[in-house]
Amino acid sequence: MRDGSFAGRFEEHRVDSQALRGNPLGDPHERPLWVYLPPTYDADQQRRFPTIYVIQGMTHQVEMWWNRTAFRPTVMELVDALFAEPETPPVLVVFVDAFTAYGGSQFLNSPGTGRYLDYLCDDVVVYVDATFRTLANRDHRGLTGHSSGGYGAMVVPMLRPDVFGALANHAGDALFEYCYLQDFPSVVRGLRNHYEGSYQKFWEDFRSRPAMSRSSDYPLVNTYCMAACYSAEPDGTVSLPFDLATARLREEVWGRWLERDPVRMAARHADALCSMRGIYLDAGKHDEYYLDLGTQAFAAELDKLGVTYFLELFDAGHGKVEYRYPLALRFLAERLR
Repeated sequence: MRDGSFAGRFEEHRVDSQALRGNPLGDPHERPLWVYLPPTYDADQQRRFPTIYVIQGMTHQVEMWWNRTAFRPTVMELVDALFAEPETPPVLVVFVDAFTAYGGSQFLNSPGTGRYLDYLCDDVVVYVDATFRTLANRDHRGLTGHSSGGYGAMVVPMLRPDVFGALANHAGDALFEYCYLQDFPSVVRGLRNHYEGSYQKFWEDFRSRPAMSRSSDYPLVNTYCMAACYSAEPDGTVSLPFDLATARLREEVWGRWLERDPVRMAARHADALCSMRGIYLDAGKHDEYYLDLGTQAFAAELDKLGVTYFLELFDAGHGKVEYRYPLALRFLAERLR
């Protein structure tokens, strides 16, 4: 527990996940969980509260919410400052860990990484509702995140509208032909030039030295992780969406990725999106992965469905946008109360 000078308080818990037992990567099935309790939680012992779940981007782990950047408050300080304001409707804010040996999970069930959709919806949410005084209903639960967390914030409520009734997406992965496709040629070059075209040799080298110490590391890790989430075979084999010798697209595998693109998913999950109590979207105008365009494309699909949403493009790139979290949290808190 970290109280410090916070107006509310944070509790650290551990969730023993049935969904993650025996996962294909051997990752822990017991995961840390941080829960923020607003000042009103202790002051009014009879009251029940909405919950907002915060999920992280690629390569992030839950302890990293406490990391400090020069001249900026931590995310945890931003959250507490928001709910210290009397005009902000009080909610519980739940910080979820979904890290894997490949760096992330995309919050999906996959034979390549494990059942992270079930972990979030059936293990974490059930644990929180059993442990805290929550309003245990989808109309009082929201989901938010940035980057891969933003992807999860869009996709999970489409797949499980019985669990989440509102969402907030900060530059989530979308419009895959722009956010992912640009990395495929550099992956092929990196493997050819340094690893004899072998991902196995890359992983052996990557795990033998400080991670991310070479400029080619991130696209190699990210692309393989996304393939493990989007196009793993039933036996767990990871199928890449391009040929490792030429970078030419493997259309059938790439098509499986596109089926997971929130822009393409929206029409198939119209009822779920129409049922949301609130949808918040934002992205930096200079996002290096063109996720401002992906966000606009997702919003255009919502327009076709007649779904109301809030959208803002702001002057920034993809990273260092933690100051946007309170805006989305306030938006969700107002709609989930």
